[in-house]
Order: sequence, then structure tokens, then C-alpha cells
Amino acid sequence: MSAFDRLPLNSLRVFEAVATALSFSEAAEALNVTPAAVSMQIKSLEDYLQVALFRRSARSIELTAEGSLLLPSVRSALDELRRGVQRLRADRSGGPLNISMLGSFLQRWFVERMPGFFEKFPDIDLRIQTSGAMVDFTTTDFHVAIRYGKGGWAGVHSEKLFDDWLLPVGNPALVRKHGSVDTAKGLKRYTLLQSDTEPWTLWTNAGEDADISARGAALDDSAAILNAAEHGHGLALARWSLVAGDIARGRLVSASKKFIPHSRGYFFVCPESYLATPKVAHLRQWLLGEAAKFPSPKLAH
Repeated sequence: MSAFDRLPLNSLRVFEAVATALSFSEAAEALNVTPAAVSMQIKSLEDYLQVALFRRSARSIELTAEGSLLLPSVRSALDELRRGVQRLRADRSGGPLNISMLGSFLQRWFVERMPGFFEKFPDIDLRIQTSGAMVDFTTTDFHVAIRYGKGGWAGVHSEKLFDDWLLPVGNPALVRKHGSVDTAKGLKRYTLLQSDTEPWTLWTNAGEDADISARGAALDDSAAILNAAEHGHGLALARWSLVAGDIARGRLVSASKKFIPHSRGYFFVCPESYLATPKVAHLRQWLLGEAAKFPSPKLAH
């Protein structure tokens, strides 16, 4: 087979990028190459196929009929290549299991349960990185992500672990001093710790005093807010998942019997093809078991 007869895979990849963006410059940026390099690859592919793939004008480009015919096949082939690379990464039974999760979830829920995982699976090493961003499994070595959201992410397997609730919590001495609360009026007895992700308006009823959202110290980290609450610096609106352990140990107490269901929950996320990998399957089953044992706030009281 001559060099001319071999498929120009790199040119096909560039073609897919240009056809998606309908812009040579945007495709070049996405591929981290120069626009001139993109133009050269497209010209090379057009010469190879002996057809024009794009119609060019001064301000825009569009696919020709031949380009439109070619695009679905190229996308399908590239997607299959990506899936093959994913399977190769995931099929490595040895080596560490790479996981992405929120730092607050790691500190306040996962860490205390880790000894149980290692007792059951001593040969699996966990490598955990904290982030709230969605993982691109095609360009990273992550096997699993644990995400907080509503689910339904495209292109991956997502499975709910458990729901969550919001409740006001504080240092035991602080709550004894100011008493329990059920409405926004009761909150006025407290210094409130503020968070953009869990504003107090999520807990108060519609029409109640909205000015509570403007009072008190604001922190942008869930773990830091709970640390401040433990030290008696104010009342925090917290996710049950992050405070259940501290409440059980007496470091925090609930200041109310009013628990608000959160619109988000925790999900186990990975590419569908990774589910058959033993180390991923073991983590999934262990997490589902731990999640099933995790009580709602009403059952815990």
C-alpha cells in the first residue's frame, strides 16, 4: 500500500473540527495549531479526495454537498476511536483508581468511610482530586467522578447515590443560647454565615424577610463555613450530607426540625464502557452500599 492510499487520519480530524465550528480560526484554536496548518490539512484532504469540502467566502465558510456527505462518517469513526481509547484506559485492572469529587464531599463524607473501602479492597489504590467541574474522560485519566447536581449528563453513565437536604446548624452552645428556629424571624437572633451556593432564601418561605441574605459573614467554601459554625461564629445553612457526621459526634447541632429537600443530589459518573472494569465496579458497588446506609435527617433524629 502506497503512502497515498493510506487514510489521512490527521486531515480527517481537522476536517471534523472545521466542519463543527465552520471556522478555520476556531478550529485551529480548538486543535492548538495555527490557522495556516488547518488550511494546509484541508487542502491536503481535498486533493486526496479530489473534491471541494468547503465553500469559502470573505466572511464565512460552509460545507459543500460532498463535505456534508463525508462528515457523519468521519464523526462516527472518530467517536469510535475515542471510545477505544477510553476502553484501553479503563481496562487496566492494575494501577490506581482515579476519582474526581468535590472537596467538601471528600472531607465531610468520603474520608471517614475510606477505611471500610480499603478493608474490603486492599489492592485498589485511590487517587482523588477535588474539583466541581465536569470531567472530560476522553482527555484525562479519571475513571470516575462523584458529582453534585441533577443528573442527566450527556455521554456518560450517571447513577444517583443519594438525595440531600438543607438545614440550619450551629455550635451546640450557640444554639442553646439563642434557641431553635422555624422561620426567618427566628433567624434574626443569630449571626448568619452566608454562602452563594446555599443562600438562606432556600430555607425560608416565600414572602418572609428577605434581608437575612444580606446579613453575616460570607464564605465561598462549604467546608470553611462549617468550620466557622463549629467554632461558634454563626449559624450555617448546610447540606445534610456534609454535617450528618458532625451532628452525630456532637460538634454541630440542628437549630431546627425544618429540613428542606435540596434540588440536587450526589451521582456516580463514568463512561458506560468503564462499568465493566473491576476496580470501577468495586467502587460503584461499595458507594451504592454506603449511600443506602446513609440516613435522611428525619430518620437520624
